[in-house]
Amino acid sequence: MKTEEKIICNRCGKVVLETEGIPREEFLHVEKEWGYFSNKDGIRQEFDLCETCYDAWVREFEIPAKSQEIVELI
Repeated sequence: MKTEEKIICNRCGKVVLETEGIPREEFLHVEKEWGYFSNKDGIRQEFDLCETCYDAWVREFEIPAKSQEIVELI
């Protein structure tokens, strides 16, 4: 959940640290507009998860999320 001043994890309520409006921690922001074939047709939802809550969420997946290490080229 983004407020005017803060990013707050919707799952645990933790405030994501920011300095001069720049997040100093990673978090996941999700926005979804539900469509015609959904029971939520016409509804737009969004939420934020801190990294800890994201990790807990993906551990519950039946099929693991795909991961790939990104290497910086110099």
